[in-house]
Amino acid sequence: MKTIAAFLLLASLAACNTVDGAGQDISAGGDALSGAATDVQEDL
Repeated sequence: MKTIAAFLLLASLAACNTVDGAGQDISAGGDALSGAATDVQEDL
């Protein structure tokens, strides 16, 4: 699982060409993770 996560992180960073783009990508990933965690919490 860690290998897949590391690969996805590397791929997402390689996809953007600027530091600003990397920040936006990381922020969007964090928002998606937060939303998924909220959904799971609501289901409990």
